[in-house]
Amino acid sequence: MTTGRTAGQGPLAGVRVVELAGIGPGPFAGMLLADLGADVVRVDRPGGSSLAVDPSCDVTNRNKRSVIVDLKAPDGPARVLDLASRADVLIEGNRPGVAERLGVGPADCHARNPRLVYGRMTGWGQQGPLAHRAGHDVAYIALTGALGMIGAPDRPPPAPANLLGDYAGGSLYLVVGVLAALHHARESGVGQVVDAAIVDGVAHLSAMIHGMLAAGGWQDRRGANLLDGGCPYYGTYETADGGHMAVGALEPQFYDEFVDLLGLGDFRDARRDWARWGELREAVAARFKARTRTEWTAVFDGSDACVAPVLSLCEAPHHPHLAARGTFTDHGGITQPAPAPRFSATPTAVRTGPALPGAHRREVARDWDIPELATDPEQPSPSTSSRGA
Repeated sequence: MTTGRTAGQGPLAGVRVVELAGIGPGPFAGMLLADLGADVVRVDRPGGSSLAVDPSCDVTNRNKRSVIVDLKAPDGPARVLDLASRADVLIEGNRPGVAERLGVGPADCHARNPRLVYGRMTGWGQQGPLAHRAGHDVAYIALTGALGMIGAPDRPPPAPANLLGDYAGGSLYLVVGVLAALHHARESGVGQVVDAAIVDGVAHLSAMIHGMLAAGGWQDRRGANLLDGGCPYYGTYETADGGHMAVGALEPQFYDEFVDLLGLGDFRDARRDWARWGELREAVAARFKARTRTEWTAVFDGSDACVAPVLSLCEAPHHPHLAARGTFTDHGGITQPAPAPRFSATPTAVRTGPALPGAHRREVARDWDIPELATDPEQPSPSTSSRGA
């Protein structure tokens, strides 16, 4: 079922993954598996299925290969089932029941390959009153209570891009589930379905907060707690040039260094005195507003005050620490995050750029021993012609 391990391609080298094309968390999960060395074949639809992004710039499709299969064509499901029969993992992000109606659901795939790990990525999950409803990241995190923790108490909660729901609560949980199920399949010979719902993952991410809430250490409202901006020494402040500095001086020794470097030594005793937090916040804000972001970065450089400049996406790759670690990399002229995490024995890398739809059908047909995939998707395949389509 699997190919041989190739040195330097990551710990999942030899694992075969079929990704049914979609948007958001599914492609990101596929990218992560591909970054880790898996042979990820993305099954694209005729006409494409991504957001309005040039496919050559969609880095979530890096390290993958692509074939085009029309699942609504007479022989479309058979081609996907051929891939599934030779794969270790299949991931899909359709609404519940869609894959079944197309003939490539878990039962269809397991009939061909009982060891297959079938990963399902949705917002609401496979069951429940909202399972068949449309949705996006912001709605998923809203219902879990996570969105309600973010932002100032006197303003609506801001949408935190789609990192918290789609990728943290979605993609990462799908990958964890797939890898756990893959381990089980290799031990037992039995595959299974992984139901990764963004609402479940985001709720799980808030486990520590629920513990604090139960213990009386967290108030169920925004801007009133240690980690949500309610604390004056954990948050962000504007600088003289319109930039911002991030402060996380929670522990006593870090807090003391923080106020000393700000020139606010008189506030050392205010750390645990909630009655002085308003005064402390105003003093800290005034100090930061007096100098530029660059100047404050220099002040805190080399300290343990837990203060950092808030950088933009374009600035981040040039930070000395991130540059030294190679946290970002350039491939094909696109600056992008390097694969993470890192491995001492099976290093990972950006091996190829974004897979253009259908670009690898002949390669995959050869490597996965599915000759039918080599047929140009724009031309009728022999099986299609024989059915009079």
